[in-house]
Amino acid sequence: MNRRQFVEFGLAAATAFAVSPTAMAKNNAQQTQHVLPPLPYPYDALEPYIDAKTMEIHHSKHHQAYVDGLNKAEAELAKARAGGDYSTVEYWSKKAAFNGGGHFLHSMFWEIMAAPTKGGGSKIPPRLESALKDSFGSVEAFRAHFSAAAAAVEGSGWALLHVRPNDGRLIVLQAENQHKLSPWGVVPIMGLDVWEHAYYLKYQNRRADYIKAWWNVVNWEKVEDNYIRAITH
Repeated sequence: MNRRQFVEFGLAAATAFAVSPTAMAKNNAQQTQHVLPPLPYPYDALEPYIDAKTMEIHHSKHHQAYVDGLNKAEAELAKARAGGDYSTVEYWSKKAAFNGGGHFLHSMFWEIMAAPTKGGGSKIPPRLESALKDSFGSVEAFRAHFSAAAAAVEGSGWALLHVRPNDGRLIVLQAENQHKLSPWGVVPIMGLDVWEHAYYLKYQNRRADYIKAWWNVVNWEKVEDNYIRAITH
């Protein structure tokens, strides 16, 4: 699920639930099922920087678990609405936030990487480069800031590059797990997963080595595409 699909789904859901109680009950019984998106490359495409086994487990096991968890949480919330019993709404709302965040961020994560021979780690396109310089002073300063944020994530989480639409600036933020510390009013365009499952088979506890290697597989064209979509929607 990419950002546009995420937004379109949200708009469609809002429209559907703005009709009548009968239609709402019907929609509750016909929940949209989220599905695991395919990787845009083979599991071994990011070698030697990210190993094939890590990619296989990360995508087919961890991301699939977030998809399943999101579907389960949304089904339980629909059941609560249909039955008028909201005693577990806090629990399932938290599950929806956690798993929904995992599904969204991983869907973005796969797309903003590419094989080193097919654009990964290549030169940053001019428009994105200019935006990075305007927001951070230089590309080198941005990379240092982003790397430091990734290394300093406490426990499991993400380093994220966001666009702030109200002034167009790019900002680096962290997320604990995949939803805590996430502010409103910003749009993520690039993220680095620093949960241990993203790197432990190859790098063990050497998160800094993983972060340094990861820059070699960043798909800058896709990051720029995300940036342009964020500032024009």
